Amino acid sequence: MKNMYDDELSGLTRRDFIKAASMASLAAVVTGPTILHAADKEKIRVGLIGCGGRGTGAAMDCVEASPDVVIVALGDLFPDRVEGSLKHLKEKLAKDNLAATPETCFSGFDAFKKVIAADVDVVILGAPPFFRPQHLQAAVEAGKHVFMEKPVAVDPAGVRSVMASADVATQKGLSVVAGTQRRHQAHYIEIMKRIRGGDIGEIVSGQCYWNMGALWVERAAQNWADRIIHNWSDMEWQIRNWLFTVWVSGDHICEQHVHNLDVINWAMGTHPVKCTGMGGRAARTDPMYGNAFDHFAVEYEYPNGARILSMCRQTAGATDNVSERVVGTKGFSYTDGADGYIKGAKPYAPGKASPNPYVQEHVDLIASIKAGKPINEARQVAESTLTAIMGRMSAYTGRSLSWDWVLNTSKLDLTPPHFEFKALPPLEVAVPGKTVLA
Repeated sequence: MKNMYDDELSGLTRRDFIKAASMASLAAVVTGPTILHAADKEKIRVGLIGCGGRGTGAAMDCVEASPDVVIVALGDLFPDRVEGSLKHLKEKLAKDNLAATPETCFSGFDAFKKVIAADVDVVILGAPPFFRPQHLQAAVEAGKHVFMEKPVAVDPAGVRSVMASADVATQKGLSVVAGTQRRHQAHYIEIMKRIRGGDIGEIVSGQCYWNMGALWVERAAQNWADRIIHNWSDMEWQIRNWLFTVWVSGDHICEQHVHNLDVINWAMGTHPVKCTGMGGRAARTDPMYGNAFDHFAVEYEYPNGARILSMCRQTAGATDNVSERVVGTKGFSYTDGADGYIKGAKPYAPGKASPNPYVQEHVDLIASIKAGKPINEARQVAESTLTAIMGRMSAYTGRSLSWDWVLNTSKLDLTPPHFEFKALPPLEVAVPGKTVLA
């Protein structure tokens, strides 16, 4: 495929990347953002990096958030994704909100660089999670405001990079909003304010869940067939099958359950200090499902001694439960995507539905840009991502882990040996007790 591989990236290792990121935190701050505020601009120019369903959906949410938004550039590794996204946006958006042309639509491993260079004020980062640290670093170095989907990394090396970029964004006065939309959802905000205000007393325990049936984008079988039909290389198949490829997605405990873990960290006001996890493949055992697990259970310990039970599962025919419950000495809270309440000494119920949080997060981003009052969620989402990663690492290896070791000592780096459309080593499924802790 033409223009799908950037020779410049072929020899780039993650360690090279992290070294560059740490230098950026010192050197890149000499230049300011493209715009500190956009009050005097007729339009806020937005570029999309990662043109799958979530990336395209985020672009539409951004337009819905403000009539001043215009999508001017699209980029993705795969040309068909760019074409599909552009077609969908043309069908759904008004002409005033879409100015992307064939000249501002890019494909290949270097597409993100071209989108960032396309005279944009804001970039939406919607590519698979492995690529997020590199894309975020490039965006903040170029002085762009950012909306980035969760999770923001797949390993501790990536989290460290995102934290370094978070510091650069702060120094440059850039807004960075993450796709942890519950942080922008009215009933979550009100309940968390009450929890943090002591309405349920001291938190002593809790539970969070993302237990669901079959994944709504269960394309593994089609991807397996297309791999043969189109003679896809290992690299192409693994990235197109990204939800089931651990180095690309981080597994579903990171890609999906990070939402619930983020809520728990929010309620606790900090991250866990230890965890012990387990998991495996009970239903999705076919090779077409790559090397991802289909279930996890992790116990997290927080600084005050509270233990939180975390569960996530993707199994057809099983009971759904996507929610969080926090228990205190004076009551407890319950939250999910549509509802929430507090019971106990100071009961509370919202009484009305929250505005669409997928749009509200973009409303908040654009408002911060226009007001010249940056908001930066990069570090908090990096911490929630690492919470998920350490749970996965514990489940994969069967080892209990500490936060400090995972963040500061672990050398786990899931970067593949090359970025070319050719063979890769076979995907290995973790075996607790045998998989080596790195």
